Amino acid sequence: MAVRQRPAYTVHQVLPNAPANAIALTFDDGPDPTWTPQVLALLRQYGVRATFCIVGRQARAHPDLVRRIVAEGHAICNHSMTHPLPFSHRSAAAIDGEIGGAQAAITAAAGTAPTLFRAPGGDWSPPVFSAEASRGLKPIAWDIDPRDWSRPGTQKIVASLLAAKPGDILLCHDGDGEHPAGVDRSETVQALQTVLPQLKSRGLTFVTL
Repeated sequence: MAVRQRPAYTVHQVLPNAPANAIALTFDDGPDPTWTPQVLALLRQYGVRATFCIVGRQARAHPDLVRRIVAEGHAICNHSMTHPLPFSHRSAAAIDGEIGGAQAAITAAAGTAPTLFRAPGGDWSPPVFSAEASRGLKPIAWDIDPRDWSRPGTQKIVASLLAAKPGDILLCHDGDGEHPAGVDRSETVQALQTVLPQLKSRGLTFVTL
């Protein structure tokens, strides 16, 4: 696979033939045993398919949740093994190890291999692009970021996500890459209860990347 110079920020950069009104909802840093099931229940309630950017050590700890994500029709994406930050400052060997370790862990849990990679923190560099390309992975980013990981308040998350327009990739979190034991994604879950039906009512079509 050719080495890319930048990640995809919009749906149609990943899926040129996607419907014109397509948007993509993505979740980073899971799976988490408390929050991922709540997110999956909401997605099922509203008939939405999403893309989960999975941390390898979380996949190893919770393989049942990875299998459930795939079984319920969602896409999976490699989000590194341990989510180190800043990611691009690691050595080329360390970056390759993070991507390769996660690819093995996620594939073992899911029964299918990710074809996408999202750098922790959206921190890209030439060694990151080279390492993912060598494993046949496409780099994906986002263009709507409610910074829900910082817990800014449910209404701020809602307002940010409702600004979505056709072609946007939306970023949310169902886990915490750095502090998996202390994660609180209640604001994200509450926001999605408002956002998902409103975006669908505007005629936007959710697609997996």
